[in-house]
Amino acid sequence: MFRWLVRAVSIALLLTALGARADAIVDSVGITVGDLDRSVHFYVDVLGFARVSEWEEQGADYEHVYGVFGARVRAVRLTLGGEALELRQFLAPQGRPVPADSRSNDRWFQHVAIIVSDMDRAYAVLRARGVAHASTGPQTLPAWNKDAGGITAFYFRDPDGHNLEVLHFPPGKGEARWQATDRLFLGIDHTAIVVASTEDSLRYYRDVLGMHVAGTAENYGVEQERLNNVFGVRLRITTLRAERGIGVELLDYLAPRTSRPMPSDTLASDLWHWQVTFARDDLDALEAAVAARSGKPGAASLVSPGVIAVATSGRVQAHALMIRDPDGHADALWTRPPGAAAQTLSSSAGPDR
Repeated sequence: MFRWLVRAVSIALLLTALGARADAIVDSVGITVGDLDRSVHFYVDVLGFARVSEWEEQGADYEHVYGVFGARVRAVRLTLGGEALELRQFLAPQGRPVPADSRSNDRWFQHVAIIVSDMDRAYAVLRARGVAHASTGPQTLPAWNKDAGGITAFYFRDPDGHNLEVLHFPPGKGEARWQATDRLFLGIDHTAIVVASTEDSLRYYRDVLGMHVAGTAENYGVEQERLNNVFGVRLRITTLRAERGIGVELLDYLAPRTSRPMPSDTLASDLWHWQVTFARDDLDALEAAVAARSGKPGAASLVSPGVIAVATSGRVQAHALMIRDPDGHADALWTRPPGAAAQTLSSSAGPDR
């Protein structure tokens, strides 16, 4: 009994110390794609991203980080405003496609919210390029919703079927920088993930990773139904922020309770795999905090078998750890994220519409 109490207190102190840290930085959001060249063309030419670096990942170190044996990966880093996406194509082994019957309330759902200065123009650009709709069309949330009233949003899909969102903030909503009008596509505000339990997710993202709650809302009504393309939707939304970088938005479907879980055999090579990449310097403590709750209901789990020293040409370049949150969404924790450290290209940006 005494040993159990000491262990419980030690875990509580560790989580408190981690939660008090202010060095959680979201470096980028990563997406596994089926054809890297096709995806780069889409994000650059349609959405205005700039292609800034590229590299390959292979060898035992990366196999252990991703939990994928025999991995050989092509990767490209794209930026929009001050935010970054990383696209990865597993040349080997090739993963499975996004399920054709995916719905916005399935727990493998994830998207990034790309902020636009003019929703009508953005929608016209997307229609002209023939993107696949995931929403009926752009939806303006009603004024009665004090948290989200006046925000206009539209869901669509990239060439692999990944969900994306364009989002327009009216004056007084969102960060001041999103009111810029010099460009059409401005940057990435957040990545949204479907969760089964807000409380379980907060125990991980807030208490372990050290993010803080920046806002909450409860959305419902016909506009939300048409945005998510889910009838009868009622969403509990919790927005989390790190010290810097893209936010993480928790989407907890209070209704309908029909979401399907992340497949238990999901690998980083599967095309429904997304990852949020954090820059951290405390990976050993994070590994211990996750391992302490491993196997318990609502707990995160380790993908990597511990903190991995990633070496290039025989020299350690960085340390890395991959974790899956309570719903199976992946977080890649790096002391030196590979995309930010990769060789920089001469920037190729999409058209400045």
